[in-house]
This record gives sequence, C-alpha cells and structure tokens, in this order.
Amino acid sequence: MTYIKTIPYHDANEDLKNAYDTIIASRGKLAAIHEIHSIKPESLLKHMDLYMELMYGKSGLSRAQRELIGVIVSIGNKCIYCVKHHAAALNHYWKDDNRLGILLRDFTKAGLTDAELLLCLLAEQLTLKPFFAGKEELIKRIKEQGLSDEDILDATMVVAYFNFVNRLVLGLGVGSASNDEDEFTGYKYD
Repeated sequence: MTYIKTIPYHDANEDLKNAYDTIIASRGKLAAIHEIHSIKPESLLKHMDLYMELMYGKSGLSRAQRELIGVIVSIGNKCIYCVKHHAAALNHYWKDDNRLGILLRDFTKAGLTDAELLLCLLAEQLTLKPFFAGKEELIKRIKEQGLSDEDILDATMVVAYFNFVNRLVLGLGVGSASNDEDEFTGYKYD
C-alpha cells in the first residue's frame, strides 16, 4: 500500500490508460513504481523516457553492467523493492542464482571483472558518500580498465537515476506491503 493515491489500470482514464499501454508495450507489464505516478501521467511517461535512455540507450556499458549498478545503488539505499526488481533483471543476463546471491551479500566476491568492481565501488561511494575523497583516483582507475569518459558519464547517470528512484520507492511506500514475487518477474529485458 503506497502512502499516496494510485490508480490501477482498470480504473484509469484514457490518458492514463494510454500511458500504461505505452509502458506495457515497452516493458511487458506495469510495476508498482509505474503506478506511483498515476495521478500525474505526464511525469510517468517522462520518467520512463529517462529510464529507457539510461538503461537501454546506446552505451559502452552493457545492459548487465547497468543493472549491476542499479542493484548496488539499491543495496546501499536499502531499497529492497528495487534490489528485487533489478537483481531479477541482472540475473536475466547472468543466469546464475548462486552468483547473484553472492553479489547481494558482497559484490567483491561475485566474480566481477576489474572494471565491474570499480563501477560497483563508484556506485556504492556516490550513493553512500557522494563527497568521498579519492573520487578522481577512482575515475582514473576506471579509465585504466578501458572505460571511456562517455562510459563513466553513463555509469554516473545510472547511479543518480537509481538514487532518484530509490527515494520515490522508499518515500512513497512503493511495494511496502507487497511480497508478491510476480511483481519482480515477467518484464522485457532486451
């Protein structure tokens, strides 16, 4: 149960139904995070435009790397709803429940590449301590792993996006009463 009014699909007016249909076409189904915007359908569509650009747009980062960043940010913020959603998305690419479980406990032990470890560290530090010392050195180390300035920008935007979404979820009670595993599966990932 969210802390503000939401409108389910079956009660939506034409504008909201059209927004929901757009999301269903691109994502496969609606999630509770989509419905939190239901009283402002335009913000829902703009939010989804940003999500699709950051998570599916052209990037030197793979889809799995972007989901990995989302999981690490969500763990840092203790946003279980987003952890579950994006861990499922990450495992769509990994197809390894054991590795995913290790990642959720300690990303340093999940068999990540050096570049992925550094991206996780960046995500964690920007989430927990955005003013952390050594940021310039960390970015230099990421570049040494072959990531470009554009890749680093993409990673940082994904970190910022997930911090934004985690705050929507946590601030408005998205998924707070739901343990329905169906909420976290059945989406389009490619």
